[in-house]
Order: sequence, then structure tokens, then C-alpha cells
Amino acid sequence: MSAIAIDDEAVLWSESPETRAGRPLLLLLHGYGSDERDLFGLAPFLPDAFVLAAVRAPLAPPFPAPGWSWYPIEGLDGRSSGAVTAAADALIAWIDRATDAETIGILGFSQGAAVALQALRLQPDRFAFVVNLAGYADPSPLPGDEVLAERRPPVFWGRGARDEVIPPAAVAHTVQWLPAHAELSGRVYAGLTHSVSQEELDDVHVFLDKQLAAAG
Repeated sequence: MSAIAIDDEAVLWSESPETRAGRPLLLLLHGYGSDERDLFGLAPFLPDAFVLAAVRAPLAPPFPAPGWSWYPIEGLDGRSSGAVTAAADALIAWIDRATDAETIGILGFSQGAAVALQALRLQPDRFAFVVNLAGYADPSPLPGDEVLAERRPPVFWGRGARDEVIPPAAVAHTVQWLPAHAELSGRVYAGLTHSVSQEELDDVHVFLDKQLAAAG
């Protein structure tokens, strides 16, 4: 698989470089067919103590799908573990060159949530927490999983009871995998499809406030 890279110019920041120092960073990873503007629109619903960075995924999905994707979902290799890991590697490489923040959390939706969890698995000691909205944990084991199970970082998992986009097998695996590797909280929202509700955003805000308090 060829290397992929995040476009530095396509990242939306909530703060200018001179006002980011010493503040916790929250990365926002959109879903398939969307772009960096999508989750950046959630800024008013998130604690303003965070510096927000909305990252554009590096791949263009096949025509006529709009937007960008973190990894392919089409064909025999759709949702492959190697592709999810490649996306997480690209995200980590961007973090290496873009920020020196000491506290970094990731909020991802759908594909973005899968990549967020994969990045946490690749570098269990680097990320403070993950918010997994309508996403899943990739089923293939990774070398960092044992460390992750010992560290058990906070993860919020919110999903809709009527979400028909994420394959049931991926949800079933995540139901088993996440409690064994993270301090899990979250809810299944009645009536919610593959989307985000105000009720869920309220719960995310509470979760993020707790992470801020824990970070001091």
C-alpha cells in the first residue's frame, strides 16, 4: 500500500499558533465522504478549553462520492486492517510535525472514529482519550493492545440504535474489545441513525469536561 499523508493546509484550527501553547488539543476526524468542515461545526458544543484541529482525511473516495475518506470501504479490501492502520500512521505523522501539545485527545465520527481508536492502539501512551461516535474498533490485533489493556485510557462510545451503516460484526467485536482495553463510557441512543444527536453531544461535553479535570 502506498504511503498517504495529511494535507497540512487542509486542517482547520480553532486557535492561532500563538494562542495554542500549553493548552489541551482535541483532534476532530470526520467520516467517509465528508471533510474537515463537518466536525469543526461542533465547536460550539465542545468545551472551549480545548484547541480544536479538524483534519481532512487523505483519500478521495471513488466518483461520484463527495468529500474525502480515511480508507477505502469498497471492494474486497474495503475496511481492511492495513488501510485503517495506514490512515492512523498518517495522522500520527501529521501530529509529529504539527503540534507539541502535551495533552491530545481525538474525537472521530464513523471512519474517523475507527482511525482514532487505531491511533490510540498504535501509540497507547500518547493520547489522553478518544471519543468514538458511530465508529468501531478494527478487529485485527496490534502490538500496542497489551499496553493499552494495562493503561485503559478513557473512551466514550456513542452509537445509534438504528445505525445501519457500521456492519453488525464490527459493532459486536467492538462491544467485546473496548471494555477490555479502555475505561469505557457511553450510550446507545434510541431512534438515532448513523448521525449525532444533541443528547449525544451533551454526553460528550460531560465526558470532555471530566478529561479536562483529570488533566488538571
